[in-house]
Formats: sequence, structure tokens, C-alpha cells
Amino acid sequence: MPTAYITAPPNRADAIASTLVEERLAACVNSVDCRSVYRWDGEIVRDEEVVLLAKTTDERYAALESRVEEIHPHDVPCIERFDESDALAPFEEWIGESVE
Repeated sequence: MPTAYITAPPNRADAIASTLVEERLAACVNSVDCRSVYRWDGEIVRDEEVVLLAKTTDERYAALESRVEEIHPHDVPCIERFDESDALAPFEEWIGESVE
């Protein structure tokens, strides 16, 4: 089962997480506050962000990724895929039942 790693501005993170769960693209989304340092337009930027960890299925990952691109406020949103190989079987079953 893949997990999407997404960063978002604090004022938009909850809306993105809620949309993914409401639209059954993710079974759940964990939110973790973080501080990011990155280069953008030749400048070093320090920003408060929220890391979203969205649990989904292989079949729905592409749709989740597309939906995040549609609703994310950044021109180039951070969306990375991590594949879990050792998730607890009942947890994987719950994800499969929660995502359509």
C-alpha cells in the first residue's frame, strides 16, 4: 500500500487532507507540522509547512496525485510516493476497504 508524502501551507493542509478522505482517495491522512528550507526562484526560503501522509491503494494513487495537483496552492507541489512493504495485514485491509 503506498503512502503519499505531501507538503502544504498550514492554512490549506486540513482542506487537502479532508478532500482526499471525503472523496475516498485516501483512507486516512496524518498531518505533521514542520519547518522547511528550500530554494525557489534563486532564493533560500524558510517556511512553516504541514506534512500530509496519505494512505491509499496502488489503484487510486494516480487519482490522489492528480487531485492534490488540482487543489494545492503551489505551482509545484511536493507529492512523493512511498511504498509500504511491511504494513500490518488488518491495516492494509482497512485501507483497501476505505478507498474506492
